[in-house]
Amino acid sequence: MKKILLFILIMLTITPLLVLAQKKTITGTITDAANSAPMPGVSVHIKGSNLGTSTNAKGIFSISAAATDDLVISYTGYKTLTVAISGRSKIDITLISDVAQLNEVVLIGTRSAGRVKLETAVPVDIVNVGKAASVTGRMDITDILNYSAPSFNYNKQSGSDGADHVELGTLRGLGPDQTLVLVNGKRRHSTAFVSVFGTRGRGNSGVDLSSIPTASIDRIEILRDGASAQYGSDAIAGVINLVLKKTTGVFNANVGYSGYYDPAFNSGKSVVASQYPHGGAIDGNGITIDANYGLALGKNGGFINFTGDYAKNGKTFRQTHDTTTSNPKALPINPYRRANGDGSAESGTFFFNHESPLAGTRTTLYSFGGYSYKASDDYAFTRNFSGRPERFPTDNSGNIIPVSGIIFTTPDGESYYNPIIRTHNTDIAVAVGAKGTLGDAWDWDLSNNIGNNKFHFFGYKTFNASLGTDKTNFDDGGSEFLQNTSNLNINKHFGNVMQGLNLGFGGEYRYERYKIFSGEEASYKNYDPTGVKAAGSQGFPGYQPSDVVNAHRSVEGVYVDLEGDITKQWLIDFANRYEHYSDFGSNFNTKLATRYKITDNFNIRGSLGTGFRAPSLQQINYSSTFTNVQGTVISEVKIAPNYSPITKAAGIPNLKQEKSKNAGLGFTFKPLPELSFTVDGYYIKVNDRVVLSGQFSADDDTLDPTFTNALKNLHVSSAQFFANAVNTTNKGLDVVIDYNKTIGANRFRVLFTGNFQTMKIDKVNYPPILGTTPALRETFLSEREKKFILASAPPQKLSLNPEFSHKSFTVGTRFTYFGKVVIDGYGDGTTLTPTVPTDDGSAQLPDQYIYSGKVVSDLYFAYKVAKSVRVSIGADNIFNVHPDLAYVKGAKGWAYNNEPSGPFDAVQMGENGRRLFARIGFTF
Repeated sequence: MKKILLFILIMLTITPLLVLAQKKTITGTITDAANSAPMPGVSVHIKGSNLGTSTNAKGIFSISAAATDDLVISYTGYKTLTVAISGRSKIDITLISDVAQLNEVVLIGTRSAGRVKLETAVPVDIVNVGKAASVTGRMDITDILNYSAPSFNYNKQSGSDGADHVELGTLRGLGPDQTLVLVNGKRRHSTAFVSVFGTRGRGNSGVDLSSIPTASIDRIEILRDGASAQYGSDAIAGVINLVLKKTTGVFNANVGYSGYYDPAFNSGKSVVASQYPHGGAIDGNGITIDANYGLALGKNGGFINFTGDYAKNGKTFRQTHDTTTSNPKALPINPYRRANGDGSAESGTFFFNHESPLAGTRTTLYSFGGYSYKASDDYAFTRNFSGRPERFPTDNSGNIIPVSGIIFTTPDGESYYNPIIRTHNTDIAVAVGAKGTLGDAWDWDLSNNIGNNKFHFFGYKTFNASLGTDKTNFDDGGSEFLQNTSNLNINKHFGNVMQGLNLGFGGEYRYERYKIFSGEEASYKNYDPTGVKAAGSQGFPGYQPSDVVNAHRSVEGVYVDLEGDITKQWLIDFANRYEHYSDFGSNFNTKLATRYKITDNFNIRGSLGTGFRAPSLQQINYSSTFTNVQGTVISEVKIAPNYSPITKAAGIPNLKQEKSKNAGLGFTFKPLPELSFTVDGYYIKVNDRVVLSGQFSADDDTLDPTFTNALKNLHVSSAQFFANAVNTTNKGLDVVIDYNKTIGANRFRVLFTGNFQTMKIDKVNYPPILGTTPALRETFLSEREKKFILASAPPQKLSLNPEFSHKSFTVGTRFTYFGKVVIDGYGDGTTLTPTVPTDDGSAQLPDQYIYSGKVVSDLYFAYKVAKSVRVSIGADNIFNVHPDLAYVKGAKGWAYNNEPSGPFDAVQMGENGRRLFARIGFTF
């Protein structure tokens, strides 16, 4: 026995040395075929292994490999090459431009070694983030993707109690939390924030992509297909995978400026500008600074890549310029939200990406992650003394106590103040793991990924009127979400089974924790013994001790994924996944996807599957309390958590998972080397979508007395809830047409993307107690709320991006069409569905806002002024297009009866207008 153990020890010692002895150092230079310029940052890795490196600033690489190995050379925007070493020690390579990346290998949606983009069984978009960011003034990933991917949508919100401080995007018209986000293939944690009052994604959380620096991302892969069976919860609409940079020896830095020049609606140009705060002729001024650098580690292709960025942008101010009744572009004075526009923000982010192959082994250690901090500042709704004097600090005679810099008086004698909501959004995440190959090419990947988000609210330049003027800043409390994910993935490719079979299987354990922490007492308490004065911090009242939550759960999951080339033409992928949640039970999902090559350049593909999204801890446990004063009676309006006695008395069951059925069918066609078409239709049916209900009053005698008594016993005047309330069906079509042609030093590109989609609400699942009358059903989920769900994406979004380059000069335009959107206002409360009276009082009209289809045009120029310096300038929305004004024709007096109380809602291209930008990039 001792001899056997000694023999094993000797073999374990000498085997790595023997493997190492068989390798030698391979060097070479990689250049651009068009101009023979050296190419820094090109990826070089050994085919079939985890070993790799990248070229330095002079285009030179060095890697340790065996004489019989093949090198795979890849770089975004160029054709990928596979080069046999064949015993050589020096290999020089030239890459050919392929701007459309038609042959780029994608990793998302498959657990094999990757497939050419046009030959995948499901549609995948690839976005070159660096290129997209360099020719726009849009600063955040969500905003960039909105103009780069056909079915991705993002609407910048404003005045929405925190919803305007995070960047939540959507896929295929579904909610922000119905898209799974990965970083380097690992699940990304969501924000702690819950969008309660936002006009989009109400009741949702999601991943805040703005917490990841744009400069750290090599590319983004967007899987436009349900993938819960492959990746787990949240992947109903699809998956977004952010692939981080691996470059070494190359320093990249960018400095950018942007600002909005909107002479049509800038508040400072209004005839009643004295009624509003405003900035300069160019507002929303923003600056971004980022830097990226990578270091080579060891002699086996190891690296560590660092990215840091800083961004700051100012507020925007938008109002109509005219108040003339007869002018269709005029509206009355807006007293409800005088400071209408985007808030300001300042952020800093640090990210890293690291891999270290262990010498003499087939194992690589890796890690990635980072830290981000974002401080935001935005105006809440205006407090006007004539409308709500109890919200102002007053003396014993009821006169306003003036506070310089906070309370203002207009020329017509109105006193007002604009409370400011400030947030501190802190995010940290780190993933560590190891991957490698065992035995006969069994690939494995073991990792742990932890992330934490803290979202903290503050009231600024505001009052707790019951305290007077002594305190104008408040700590309102906030929330925190932690997620820790451990998983093991194993893959094995069997080349001798059919035309190739890939077996993937593994398991995952996830722990999640959600907290709500209360604000300081002054942020929520009423100190007025008479109960006349309004309680708490105006703008955003603090979380109360009764709202405090510390909830957690665990999730276990296993999956198996079979991907086989049945023949050289026919590919089938079959995946199954089982997950168990400690708080609501188990779920099983399955997916079948296939692709058939009719010819070498024409493929048909399709998929069928089921999906799910577990109710988030945020939705199950969210609690918020607002104090309401009626006479001398102080009561509370409560958003009750799912386990609350109030919720149970309302007959609302425990939240359960949203379940989906999805199908896709499409084709890819490449009639010419320079031209490709992809067309993909989709069908997504989701049952039991989680939404936030309306408010039910304890004084409503049509409600079950058991419920109203429960409210009164807890001194709650009104309550609302999260519930599995809605079944929806989405149908749509995605189209991508890409043409690229290089003729000498000239490069031509035309890219068309289009998304056509429609959604319908199939059913509303009314709880028996809350759905007994038409009025109660309207309260539970109003027509207005239904419109918000249906307007999560426009019915059409089309983009045309022609671009021409000659040597170092590039000029391009981008035309984006946003289809017609219809939403409702609040109404005047006299009818079951929202209506408002006409200005002459002759009739009631539907309180409906119709936003007609609009085209946004961008123009950009880029020039490489030196080997290491590139400059770009341009304008987004160069013709200063806005959504239609939000008012009912003939009822201008009710023009501000929508949620943001501004001339525009968060639809289509947003409200800010033309954005000018300049950007300079450095590469050394």
